[in-house]
Amino acid sequence: MAAFRPGHLCAVAAALVLSVTAPATTAQAASGAALREVLFVGNNWEGTADVIKSTGDFAKVGRINVIPDKDARMAEINADPIKWIYFMAIRNGVGEGHDQFVDDMYSTPDGKSVVVSRPSFADVVSINLSTGAINWRFPVSGYRSDHMAVSPDGTRVAVSASTANTVHVLDINTGKQVGSFATGDKPHENIFTKDGKYIYNMAIGDVNTSLDAPWLDWTKGDRHITVVDATTYKQVKIIDMRAKLDAIGLTDYSDAVRPAVFSPDESKLYFQVSFFNGFFEYDLASDSITRTKTLPKNPATSDDRTTFVNDSRHHGLSMSPDGSKLCVAGTMDDYATVVNRSTLQEGPLVTASKPYWATVSGDGKDCVISESGADQVTAIDFATGQKVLSIPVGDHPQRVRLGHVATDWTGTGS
Repeated sequence: MAAFRPGHLCAVAAALVLSVTAPATTAQAASGAALREVLFVGNNWEGTADVIKSTGDFAKVGRINVIPDKDARMAEINADPIKWIYFMAIRNGVGEGHDQFVDDMYSTPDGKSVVVSRPSFADVVSINLSTGAINWRFPVSGYRSDHMAVSPDGTRVAVSASTANTVHVLDINTGKQVGSFATGDKPHENIFTKDGKYIYNMAIGDVNTSLDAPWLDWTKGDRHITVVDATTYKQVKIIDMRAKLDAIGLTDYSDAVRPAVFSPDESKLYFQVSFFNGFFEYDLASDSITRTKTLPKNPATSDDRTTFVNDSRHHGLSMSPDGSKLCVAGTMDDYATVVNRSTLQEGPLVTASKPYWATVSGDGKDCVISESGADQVTAIDFATGQKVLSIPVGDHPQRVRLGHVATDWTGTGS
């Protein structure tokens, strides 16, 4: 996409991503070893994860090969015609011509392993950070794994099984399933509430079809938020954003909820939807959308919806720890921006190449985005909205998550 000079555009947005990880003190107590906080950066098309410092200069700590079993997995796929068809469909559809080897990842509380969802292999694996070997592997239902979430205590991980309309909840240490629940079509983002009582899942429907005109939105499938009890995995409620959008006259807007983040008191949910350059504020108590923020369009970006990556014009949201600022990744518009949550006034539009995710640095000072089009991650100061620095990583970085490794760890793969 063409370079974007955003200086005189004056609207922006924010949206957020929830990165939940065990506090350093909890993790250290659980492992009995000294740990360091880091950021895991998943290089989706490459099959690696770069590990960088969580604050300061964000220098690279090490690298992980997340597909050490690639030959075995490919042999299975090539021996099964149905698996091969889905593998190629992922490559040529949501993978934009590339295999999807790492979507999401979280470290275990003891910092000894990292758990990774691998869409093209339709599984979740735990990788030993000392040896690089696979501790356990969980094949998901269907043919593709996607976004994950970890429980506040770090003991369970929830993973979306895209083609099976199911979320599996696994014991993070053993890989054993402890529960599962049904969702809408194509489950995507998962969020645990901070008390660990509920899991929110956002189903986004079929994002790899070319039936993208507003009047064809009904072809995308059943898209809603499923809320379940995180102990029993029984459905608590369904939130249908179609009705909420219609109620405020936005009948042509998609109801496919993409990245989302709660306010610190969890009274508000901020979320992005397919095709939209902006985000919404949803009030849980009144069960209604209370504010809409439209962000600037990049003049160099086509309005042809079929050109948007997997229907997402903007994809990636995070919130400062105090809840005062939102950080939005304007994926197709090639920028990221920090938005004041009170006024919804955006700050500078920071030029970025296909930013795909936004999270928060370990010290809470910076928004960290993955620039999938430039193979780097970039830190943006929450206070000023200005770019701090960029760090090169692997091919097509997407998810960025806080986690822990041993203080002397330097990597397991190249």
